[in-house]
Amino acid sequence: IFSNTFLALYLHSSPHRHWFLFFEQKSLKSHIYRNNTTVNNGSTDRANYEGYLFDPENVKWYLISFPLIPPGFSPSSSSGGLICWVSEDSGSKNILLCNPLVGSLIQLPSTLRPRLCPSIGLTITNTSIDLAFAGDDLISPYAVKNLTSESFHIDGGGFYSIWGTTSSLPRLCSLESGRMVHVEGRFYCMNYSPFSVLAYDISVNQWCKIQAPMRRFLRSPSLVESRGKLILVAAVEKSKLNVPKSLRLWTLQDCGSMWVEIERMPQQLYNQFADIEAGRGFNCVAHGDFVVILIKGSDKALLFDFVGKRWVWIPPCPYINGGGCGGDGVGGEYIGRDELHGFAYEPRLAVPITALLEQLTLPFNSFTA
Repeated sequence: IFSNTFLALYLHSSPHRHWFLFFEQKSLKSHIYRNNTTVNNGSTDRANYEGYLFDPENVKWYLISFPLIPPGFSPSSSSGGLICWVSEDSGSKNILLCNPLVGSLIQLPSTLRPRLCPSIGLTITNTSIDLAFAGDDLISPYAVKNLTSESFHIDGGGFYSIWGTTSSLPRLCSLESGRMVHVEGRFYCMNYSPFSVLAYDISVNQWCKIQAPMRRFLRSPSLVESRGKLILVAAVEKSKLNVPKSLRLWTLQDCGSMWVEIERMPQQLYNQFADIEAGRGFNCVAHGDFVVILIKGSDKALLFDFVGKRWVWIPPCPYINGGGCGGDGVGGEYIGRDELHGFAYEPRLAVPITALLEQLTLPFNSFTA
């Protein structure tokens, strides 16, 4: 499938599906949920990782498995039809790129600097790959700090930078989301206490801070990419002012420093959303014309369609808990369940950059347990 003839025909005729891939995770800084298969001596033989594909156009769920992923890895990012899995153990991070449709698995060179739970960004085109790890530098066995970032780059022109490029992070930054978003040559991630946005310009290897809109009144802010634009999604709460609480979406303008509000959840729907959310917070993921908002501690999720300007509740995933996401709680609340965390995912049989990566790295050999 990597022949030039097939690739040219496939890339020309294959439709672009703006789907989502969800995994159950306890938190962004804990191990992924998995069904363990135990052998007679009680040890874990392998981990059966499962993901849940969601098609927003047809509102359908699909189950997908990752039998080649060894224990001790968590999904961290996705781009260009590939899912990036990163080792959970502290230290230099092992990285796997997986195409679940064809069962391919490529191991990239490990990061150079030891880290605990860094923020991770990935962007893959037909001719290049960029990967960035930032923060949670393991400065001792007992302490981490957000000091540096390191990046990985390969392109079809023959330029390689394999974790040799490092950069200092801005002072007093706090990275908690674990995610980066790529838009037009930059990786973006949320900075906390107080809220701002950190931007990493890949071409000049430099970080900068961007002030967030209404930063004093935001709650659960998330950065997503939609239609080539950076979008910030957050609840707005002005407790001392006569302004209704709301959920709003802003887009970063081309100048790179100004935000414009583009959408606001209808007030009646927000009241319903707030009752279910009950201050627990929410996560967001976007792809194409769609944004999904997942309420923490719940099976509830909202889908916003930019084209139709519609807000709709997503039906529960039928593959969790044997036919329903709801767990044992009341009103959709989980009890003892992990939360869904999502990635933008475009199912693709052929990813041209895979052939280049296979020339750089050896075929994947299973890790020993």
